[in-house]
Amino acid sequence: MRYSLLQLIQQFLTGIVIIIIFALVYIIARAGGYDVPGNDLLQQLSAEPPIPPKQVAIISGHAGFDSGAVCTDADGTVTLTEADVNAKITQNVADRLAQIQPPIDIMLLDEKDERLSDLQADVLLSLHSDSCINLNGYKAAFAPESIIPDRQMRLMACINNRYANATNLPYHSNTITHDMLGYHVFNRIDPQTPAAILEMGFMRGDQDLLTTNSDVVAQGIVDSLLCFLNDELWPTSIDQPEIDPADPNTAEKIKQN
Repeated sequence: MRYSLLQLIQQFLTGIVIIIIFALVYIIARAGGYDVPGNDLLQQLSAEPPIPPKQVAIISGHAGFDSGAVCTDADGTVTLTEADVNAKITQNVADRLAQIQPPIDIMLLDEKDERLSDLQADVLLSLHSDSCINLNGYKAAFAPESIIPDRQMRLMACINNRYANATNLPYHSNTITHDMLGYHVFNRIDPQTPAAILEMGFMRGDQDLLTTNSDVVAQGIVDSLLCFLNDELWPTSIDQPEIDPADPNTAEKIKQN
């Protein structure tokens, strides 16, 4: 018992001596102008870890899969493909997001990209162009059975506000299709990832906007994404029409995505 007590006292005194030695060395080093760890290092060690960048995933519609919708001339020659339109705008969006501060982690994806499996991100947006018909307008949709409806509706609100304001396109809700509401990506990603599919415009009626003035489209998409990431809009509801397969007019509503 006495030996154990003496051992504890010895260890205690040894610890004090070591602390005193380090303190003396530190004081002498500082006095001599040597660069030693000081308050700056302690502040760095005690500082909160940096906030990770926001993660934005963007799908270039039909990329790596097929051409998507096409426009043809009077001879039937293809003059424009949806995949090409989508790819150009997707890259434009990525380039603009890359200039945002604080930095954003950008992931560019193909239509059937393997990385979509259980993908986790702050937001995912799939960019498409509508059929080559003489209509004007954009439309967007999210999974009706989403387990995060509040965030999904906020994403839609940002698109309906920021994208519409940038492009001056009307919302073309009566051509939202089953393929949009049941978009295959919605079932592949993590259910906590907010996601939407955006038909940016019609390839004939809005062709000039989607091609010659695609910068306007890209900026509208960037504005929509930043609106969502920055919690700028909080809607109470979003009108996302349902399509009744028993409705005889359904065939007229469904357009090629």
